[in-house]
Amino acid sequence: MKRFALIGNPLTHSFSKSYFQSKFEREGIEDVTYENIEITSEEELKILLAQKLYDGFNITIPWKEAVLKLADEVSDECLAIQSANVLKLTDVGYKAYNTDYIGFQETLKPLLKPYHTSALILGSGGSSKAIAYVLQLLDIDYQIATREETNEGLINYGDIRTIDVRNATIIINTTPLGMSPNINAFPAIPYEGIDKFHLAYDLIYNPAVTQFLKKANLQGAMTKNGYDMLIRQAEESWKIWNN
Repeated sequence: MKRFALIGNPLTHSFSKSYFQSKFEREGIEDVTYENIEITSEEELKILLAQKLYDGFNITIPWKEAVLKLADEVSDECLAIQSANVLKLTDVGYKAYNTDYIGFQETLKPLLKPYHTSALILGSGGSSKAIAYVLQLLDIDYQIATREETNEGLINYGDIRTIDVRNATIIINTTPLGMSPNINAFPAIPYEGIDKFHLAYDLIYNPAVTQFLKKANLQGAMTKNGYDMLIRQAEESWKIWNN
């Protein structure tokens, strides 16, 4: 029996468990289980990984960065991104991978137009690092905005001007703002800077249309939620576990 699980907190509205259970039934995959494991501290995470009871994990908020310190091996992509969302049990322990960047890249590229040359990433967590990695690969300039005290190269939400939004024709929300059940929340940016030349991409998939996407759409922007990205990264996870 192979065992897989999603690690994160909270997991009330997680996608992975239902997706993989449906996949197992649909494809006739037997002798495999998938669970949700809510982890509230790094020490809990360390203990779980030391037990080596699972063949693989998906990792979500807030552990995508912390898990790198606890992995026995780290893929080249994870070293570059400094964030992991997949662990695979190997002979030497757990190896960390990142499939977020694959899911984002494959769902972003078909939407790009010649004028999509600059991006604004909302949020500075583990997911934002995978997004930044893809933008580097695609030679798209970007700026990262955060609610925290700004580090070098980052800007604070309060410092985002209308001109900054107007110049960034791709805007990606990597924060949980607007995710169910807090569906009325949204990133506080000057939406009046958005127009028909913008692409607004929200990594959130529940609800399908967040307040961020609604506001961008009202300004004429093309919009995309995170559902297709989630499916792509999940399928890449499965490939890694079974390779």
